[in-house]
Amino acid sequence: MSKVSKKSLIASAMVGALALTASNFAAADALTNLQKEEAKIFKASAKSQNKINNIYEQSQELIAEYRNTIDEADVLRGYNDHVQRMVDDQKANIVSLQKQIDGIDKVKQGVVPLMYKMIDSLEKFIELDVPMNIERRKERVANLRTVMDDSNVTVSEQFRLVLEAYEIEAGYGTIFDAYQSEIDLGGRTLTADFVHMGRIALVAQSLDAKHSWLWNNETRSWDELGDEFLKPVTDAIRMARKQLPMDLTKLPVFAAGAK
Repeated sequence: MSKVSKKSLIASAMVGALALTASNFAAADALTNLQKEEAKIFKASAKSQNKINNIYEQSQELIAEYRNTIDEADVLRGYNDHVQRMVDDQKANIVSLQKQIDGIDKVKQGVVPLMYKMIDSLEKFIELDVPMNIERRKERVANLRTVMDDSNVTVSEQFRLVLEAYEIEAGYGTIFDAYQSEIDLGGRTLTADFVHMGRIALVAQSLDAKHSWLWNNETRSWDELGDEFLKPVTDAIRMARKQLPMDLTKLPVFAAGAK
């Protein structure tokens, strides 16, 4: 190995150092560039992840909306089915009602003549019955005939009134009642007190309580009673008016089959 001067070694060392320094600078530049590229990649990756997150959230919202829509559709479908059943039932009712309406005329054709017959029968019954409250009962029949001629009164209301009149007449058979009216004594008319026990007995008494009469439905006239019936008739009138407590009293009664 040849000898080299110190200056040559120093020069060589400096060249080597410079070369090493240059190599280090080159490596540092490469690392910096790599770091910059990695930063760009990371930034782009983060941006992409944000987009993915947003898309995921939007997709979840859309899925939730879709499920809600499906649920609402099921509810609406069930409700529509319910409404449809109601509509079908109403249509069936309308058909049934229409059939009934179509038959009303036929019903009227049978009911109206029947009501006239019922009124005629009621009037005849009152004429033959014991004449308690006779004027009021005759007036009721007259009102029924007026109602039958009134076009503003429905057939159902007319029929109700006829049945009501029959019920009232039936009630006279169980009523214990007193009232004041006119009595016809064969050409002589006067005001008197009347009391009746159903249809068993109808008795009248003058307002001065000095005369009493019993209705005889066989002869269709009034029979005068003896003085022994004056007080019992007075007591019966007062009991019917609730002026005396109810108690036993003696009233004349025609026995069944008596002549």
